Amino acid sequence: MAQITVSQIKNEYQAAALAMLPDFISRHKEDQRAGVAKLVSQARKKMEGLQAERDRLFKLSAYEREYSGYAYICGVDEAGRGPLAGPVAAGAVILPKGCEILYINDSKRLSAKKRSELYDEIVSKALAWGVGLCAPQRIDEINILQATYEAMREAINNLGIKPDILLNDAVTIPDMEIRQEAIIKGDAKSVSIAAASILAKVTRDRIMEEYDSQYPGYGFSIHKGYGTKAHIEALKRLGPSDIHRKSFITHFL
Repeated sequence: MAQITVSQIKNEYQAAALAMLPDFISRHKEDQRAGVAKLVSQARKKMEGLQAERDRLFKLSAYEREYSGYAYICGVDEAGRGPLAGPVAAGAVILPKGCEILYINDSKRLSAKKRSELYDEIVSKALAWGVGLCAPQRIDEINILQATYEAMREAINNLGIKPDILLNDAVTIPDMEIRQEAIIKGDAKSVSIAAASILAKVTRDRIMEEYDSQYPGYGFSIHKGYGTKAHIEALKRLGPSDIHRKSFITHFL
């Protein structure tokens, strides 16, 4: 029987899912050809990286293990408290116990592309998820903190399942009967809060991209409403739009 070529083995490696790599290594580790040895080495490094990622996820799930006696653990986080324009958004997520979503993290530590990919995986794997929004006009009316609480309550109400406990990023939400744990920098310490942060961030970013076509000239698709130099210059040139938070921009105009 003719020996399988290095090119064929390379194609096999490139097509192999992570779960198939141990078998790939086992079958080719004795092959002395330099090209094959290199592929086996790459597979081993990928496996080491996978183990390191699983170790990180184990640490990120510490709070979920601590509260594992609760059936439905819900992570809650917000996005968009600081921008000059657009809504504040909140996410709420209940993940199945032991759910593995590789590379999930605080949304601020991820690229836009990775956040979008993880958003799709989160909504497909979650037992329940919800998002909530509070409009700029409402932010001006009741202040950003109260608006954030409103968005969080809306996100929780949109779950369709009543959580047994809320793991929140740094805040305790008023007017909630559910037990809450406020975790400082929770989006970097809890997998449930990290998932909620991604849902909130991706939802809000997509809204701001849509607003970019409705309110041209401000650059909303680029800065998402945050107070960048370009945004402030556009604000001074064009004046405020309907989605600007009037209470946030008084000292710019």
